[in-house]
Amino acid sequence: MIIKPSTAMRNDYTSISELCKAKHEPIFLTKNGEGDLVVMSIETYRLREEMLDLREKLLSAEANRLAGAKTYSLDEVSERLKEAIHATV
Repeated sequence: MIIKPSTAMRNDYTSISELCKAKHEPIFLTKNGEGDLVVMSIETYRLREEMLDLREKLLSAEANRLAGAKTYSLDEVSERLKEAIHATV
């Protein structure tokens, strides 16, 4: 975990920006010794959002499975994919 005082953002934005991009993780900013903000690069934010979206989809799929939704075996999925590929060729 990277923690910096908020003055670092005001006084040296470039080094904070470079650190975010180099470390690929959020930087926690403090104000008067207390947690205040979290900053991260756009790329790190995008990847984090994609991961959260994937987790949400997986949880939804698992909830549907537990509720009795139709499921497919690996062999069934493989066969359907082969059929789809051969149908478009």
